[in-house]
Amino acid sequence: MPSPAPELEPLSKPDLHHPDSPPLDGPLKIDLYKVRSSTPLKIKLLRAMWGLFQIPFWAHTPKALSPLRILLLRLFGAKIGPACNVGAGVKVWIPWNLTMGERSAIGFGAEIYNFAPVEIGGHVVISQYTYVCTSTHDYSHPHFPLVSQPIRIESQAWVASGCLISPGVTIGEGAVIGARSLVTRSMPAWMVCAGSPCRPIKKRVIQDV
Repeated sequence: MPSPAPELEPLSKPDLHHPDSPPLDGPLKIDLYKVRSSTPLKIKLLRAMWGLFQIPFWAHTPKALSPLRILLLRLFGAKIGPACNVGAGVKVWIPWNLTMGERSAIGFGAEIYNFAPVEIGGHVVISQYTYVCTSTHDYSHPHFPLVSQPIRIESQAWVASGCLISPGVTIGEGAVIGARSLVTRSMPAWMVCAGSPCRPIKKRVIQDV
């Protein structure tokens, strides 16, 4: 007869002064053991439910499933206008914090990290692998708390592939953000902007057709 498994000791905060502990470069100023979540239980449960509906969002699902992805986003509180498109592989963290105007699109593999609201205007294109990030951490606080600010991408703007849009940023109406740009501050309307950090380069001129 096999012997009973030994009881596991509860996890505890390690003794940083123990000889087997990793060395520190100085006194402990950042203590991640004291990080506390401010998310209410109801929101945690909603996020868990949202996680159960992710199959249509997987990277290798067909583009034609965009209407189903939009339907699910709307069921979880997203406000999405008509004729929009949400590509495969798109990750939306908090659907009820997402607003999209009509005829806008989010490209393959983009991520909307929206612990604060993300508002996308009409006729906006967010290209593949762009990361729209509303949150950062307060690195001056000893408990490193999450800090979130809303992001607004105004109508007729284009955010090209692989960009990072930082918390609190507004992309002005009709602005173009060049591929792989790091947008750390708001960009003006009807300007072509690019770089790391992103900056305005020239006016966006629309041809008469």
